[in-house]
Amino acid sequence: MALIPHWIQHYPRRHLRDDVIAGLVLTVLVIPQSLAYALLAGLPPQAGLYVSILPTIAYALLGSSMVQAVGPVAITAIMTYSVLSPIAEPGSAHYLQLATWLSLLSGLVIVACGLARLGFLSQLLSRPVVSGFVAGSAVLIMVSQTKFILGVDVHGNSTGQTLRLLVQQIPNTNPVTFILGVASIAALTAARLGLKRWPVWMRLSPLLVLLVTTVAVADLELDAKHAVTVVGSIRLDGMAQVLNLPDMESLRALAGPTLLISFIGMVQCITMAQALAVKRRERIDANRELIGLGTANIAAAFSGGMPVGGGLSRSAINVAAGAQTPLAGVVSGLSMVVLVLMGTEWLAKLPLAVLAASIVVAAWGMIDVHALRQAWSYDRADAIAWLGTALGVLLLGLDSGIALGIGLSLATLLWRSSAPHIAVLGRLPGTSTFRNVERYETETLQHAVFLRIDESLFFGNLQAVEARLGQELGNSVQIEDVVLVMTAVNRIDTSAMEVLADINRDLQERGIRLHFAEVKGPVQDRLMHTTLWTGLSGQVFHSVSEAFQSLQARGLPPTDAALAI
Repeated sequence: MALIPHWIQHYPRRHLRDDVIAGLVLTVLVIPQSLAYALLAGLPPQAGLYVSILPTIAYALLGSSMVQAVGPVAITAIMTYSVLSPIAEPGSAHYLQLATWLSLLSGLVIVACGLARLGFLSQLLSRPVVSGFVAGSAVLIMVSQTKFILGVDVHGNSTGQTLRLLVQQIPNTNPVTFILGVASIAALTAARLGLKRWPVWMRLSPLLVLLVTTVAVADLELDAKHAVTVVGSIRLDGMAQVLNLPDMESLRALAGPTLLISFIGMVQCITMAQALAVKRRERIDANRELIGLGTANIAAAFSGGMPVGGGLSRSAINVAAGAQTPLAGVVSGLSMVVLVLMGTEWLAKLPLAVLAASIVVAAWGMIDVHALRQAWSYDRADAIAWLGTALGVLLLGLDSGIALGIGLSLATLLWRSSAPHIAVLGRLPGTSTFRNVERYETETLQHAVFLRIDESLFFGNLQAVEARLGQELGNSVQIEDVVLVMTAVNRIDTSAMEVLADINRDLQERGIRLHFAEVKGPVQDRLMHTTLWTGLSGQVFHSVSEAFQSLQARGLPPTDAALAI
């Protein structure tokens, strides 16, 4: 990989104005988001500002996407809180240390995957599983923020326990805090629903709500008179944590979370980069994406100590602001430095309920019910994977939820492969085209049956193939030839090869010849040195048409099959 990115070497000067403006707009508009997601992760709010500097610049220099923006995101924030809160008290020195090491270790893992060219691993999760994971995480996020909107102090070890504690604390709700939170949710929701024709105002709405509520708290002294919880004084000293090695027990506890947050970060980053590239008719390099994301997380470990990722809302703001190249990300990072150096005293009176409201609205938008409806109408198995993953996240936790989703996807894949579609083929009258006799009016041979197996053959689906073959042989006592059409068979494992050899011997003893047609080259190369191939009772035909004509010449004239449903 070149030391100087390609986009810098060949930077189009005509994009300079657009990128600078986009970087400035992005910086201003993500301030509420950065503060909110740091709070969601159990870290000081200023951590969100600091990890919007070095990680943003690192990804811009090393990533492959032209417009994706990296920084604090909801998924990595809730994952950070979920995996670290059982180990250490959020906000404590130990918690900050573990968050730093989580960011560093996940960054190293992601970079290693990029260098090893393992970008394809991000494709191991199906879209329904990813969508279900995001939906379940969104519900967790909303539950975790409810306490700030109610103005109560609740610490639950699970979603169920947190909900029970919240219900118990409802009588202790701070009315002023509650009004601020609900009003902010209403305003942000109204902005999303009613200002779609004016995207600039829709993007500005979180910042406007933040400013209005902060001024209201300061002028009316709501924090002092009505106990409204605010951000408080934000330190301007560096957020970088001293990378003291945690104890071995803590490191062991971080092993699983590191792999989980790395994997989810990889999937999210590459998926977002690909979606943006398609819209802009560009191409991305999945392995470079991993190197960029991993380096961004390593940079985060030395600045804010909070894992970062490719953000949907950040990237959407970046694109809407007119970004054309990664220079917009560099400008955004440098602008954040200026903002921090100028001081952030005005954020001290920002009520936590408003930050929580912005998180709740963003989380609600992460729940893609349309994806569930589409999966349910198209493929119930994918819908079950969506629901299973979402419920697993809610009831079992993030790591168990994603594991359940992967398990459901693999089980679905195995189930589909173990029950392959097998069609009896016939010839369309007057043509050399062959189709399923149950769908078309075709010509067939009385003494031969043509079976097309629409799946690779392996140990898991052999019983289904044998059962269907036995069924077809039982339907007619005149069959003398069986032709297995291998058009869709990409691989035959050892078990399948041995079973086919047994079938060949059994058919031969019954006076029935076994033939193959349209065997793919790689499959044939593996079969040529087996007893199945050398002992085949029939022939290997290049095409189904060749097999039909050859067997027709041996036996009876073709008969018309009835048109099936």
